[in-house]
Amino acid sequence: MSLFSDFRTRHISLSVGVALALTGCQKELVPSASLSPTTDIPVNTQITPDSTAERTITPYRTRVDQTMNEVIGQAPEAINRGEIESPLGNLVADLSRTQVMAVYGKPIDMGGMTNGGLRNPIDQGPITVGDVFELMPFENEMLVLTLSGATVKEMFDFAARTKILFVANATYTLRNARAEEITIGGKPFDINKTYTLAISDYLANGGDNMGFLKTALKVEKTGLLARDAIMKEIKQRTAQNKPVTGAKDGRVKVVN
Repeated sequence: MSLFSDFRTRHISLSVGVALALTGCQKELVPSASLSPTTDIPVNTQITPDSTAERTITPYRTRVDQTMNEVIGQAPEAINRGEIESPLGNLVADLSRTQVMAVYGKPIDMGGMTNGGLRNPIDQGPITVGDVFELMPFENEMLVLTLSGATVKEMFDFAARTKILFVANATYTLRNARAEEITIGGKPFDINKTYTLAISDYLANGGDNMGFLKTALKVEKTGLLARDAIMKEIKQRTAQNKPVTGAKDGRVKVVN
């Protein structure tokens, strides 16, 4: 079952459950009832669909399917997940920064995304709206954080230690689970400076064990969902006749 079929099924079940629960509150109108083993009804393909329910659901199902099946881009090769650096992690971290800058209207030093926030790879071939929803099924808003140099260093050490955080517009050397030789925007990291980071509200609020981000000196909302940032990037590349690609580019140098 796909994510969206599962969503529709759970939504219908929830609606029915809520209706029954509300009806059940009117005790004077509903007689008490009990179930016994003889009333068990197996749920299988032999059950005939309810025609009224089907007529009600079909227009919505058709509309959802049309939207989710819309092709918005092409991937010449699969864009996969992975640790330390991955094509998908680098791609989404980069577009997090650039797409947020477009709505923020000012430069942003870095973009960030974790491996856990990316639920599906992008397969080779056509990319649909549904693919993006499966990649990023969350309603997370992108924020801009202003961080002290000490917090930024903690962030890079977290990335080196856990290998799950991808950072845009930055490089570092990973040695003994610590980040060394950090550069941001092509310049050496300065612990005495402050830096800005585009990242989802989930991570900004300490998700994926990134509690240090809650010490941000400033938090600014953008109104842009992480999923919409991905969608915009893909559509823009398509409008420019560009394929959607991601790659490891050496932003993390691993030294054993």
